[in-house]
Amino acid sequence: MDLLCKAYSNDSDDEEEPTPVPETHRKQQSEYRNLALALRPSKRSKSDYPYYPVAPSNYSHSDLRVEAPVPGRYVSKRERALLGSPPPVSNHDHLGPPVVTQSVMGSISDSDLPHDISSLLRQKTKGHAQLSQMSERLSCALRGHTKAVNAVHWSPSHAHLLASAGMDHTICIWNVWSRGQKKSRVFNFHNEAVKDVKWSQQGLFVLSCGYDCSSKLIDVEKGIETQTFKEDQVVGVVEFHPDNSNLFLSGGSKGLLRLYDIRTGKTVHEYLRGLGPILDVEFAKNGKQFISSTDVSQSNISENSIIVWDISREVPLSNQVYGEAYTCPCIRSHPLDPYFVAQSNGNYIAIFSSNPPFKLDKYKRYESHGVSGFPIKCNFSLDGEKLVSGSSEGSIYFYNSRSTELVQKIKAYEQACIDVVFHPTLPNVFASCSWGGDVSVFG
Repeated sequence: MDLLCKAYSNDSDDEEEPTPVPETHRKQQSEYRNLALALRPSKRSKSDYPYYPVAPSNYSHSDLRVEAPVPGRYVSKRERALLGSPPPVSNHDHLGPPVVTQSVMGSISDSDLPHDISSLLRQKTKGHAQLSQMSERLSCALRGHTKAVNAVHWSPSHAHLLASAGMDHTICIWNVWSRGQKKSRVFNFHNEAVKDVKWSQQGLFVLSCGYDCSSKLIDVEKGIETQTFKEDQVVGVVEFHPDNSNLFLSGGSKGLLRLYDIRTGKTVHEYLRGLGPILDVEFAKNGKQFISSTDVSQSNISENSIIVWDISREVPLSNQVYGEAYTCPCIRSHPLDPYFVAQSNGNYIAIFSSNPPFKLDKYKRYESHGVSGFPIKCNFSLDGEKLVSGSSEGSIYFYNSRSTELVQKIKAYEQACIDVVFHPTLPNVFASCSWGGDVSVFG
């Protein structure tokens, strides 16, 4: 112990860092250091605590792993400096530290809702008569985006919340019927326009994607970006797996389709076929297949415009589903029956069987609305009885899903109506958005 005391007898908090010692004393100092390390009460190996008499040129604080000092052990100035320094920033794309760049505008709690609306949401589909009497109160205009809005989506678990994705680089979270501020959150995690946004089926999380070549998982309640999934393409669409909210699909401008696992932040499957830009993806009702829509206008070949994929085997079950020379910006599966629909730039919605060989119904389709090159979307009601579509002229079209008959038309906007989605619990309540930056709710 006398040697140990001598080794530390000249150290002081007020003294300058030690300078290199002559060659004749280096061997003795090395022996003192080794003895001190051997007596230190720590279970970690020597390599976990590198010690340099003189800091080399490539040394940085992030090179050391720091833990709390053990009581009774001497802590050098260098270790004290490390303990007081901020933790190093992770460079991992998927599982890095949360990023906070949120703007809290209002509450996301349903406690701010009027009592009658809050009761109606809890009753779900039991209050049809009451719902019809409150239609005017359920309708509202939500203003906040400064450019076109590409998508809107209701939260399945918190039915008073609506998410919207805009060309102004923002994601807005709306507490739709709040008596206070309706725009509850504004997230600026993307550096470019946001193309799509989807709520997770479990908890207050949204998944978004955009022109900055990334998908992002956001904790809405905490206002933090929890994970980023970087790609080498503009990501145009994301979709959670219907049976497992830890999995999601993404599709982008280079025709690449990827299935990610949020738990690991890694790609589970890749679906490669040399496709054009992916316009939309939709899981089949059984969760074992998905349908992709691709822009094949550059190839002059109509095959591959709609492909049905086997998820686990990464192979297409059919790539000749749609033979028309039109792109399809939207694919939707019927919630109950075995068929799906595709919004066509031929100004109609085509119908396909969900069973092999996935035939096109040549005798029925939904037509009356215009698409005209806009990314117009369509959606089924929760019971599957209605199909609603936006349009290039700013109107909203309602069809009987079984007969394909046009039931109602509402003039909503001066510019194109891009997306329309039914409320997850309230019949006849739906949200929409426009190319002019409008977000609306109709009751």
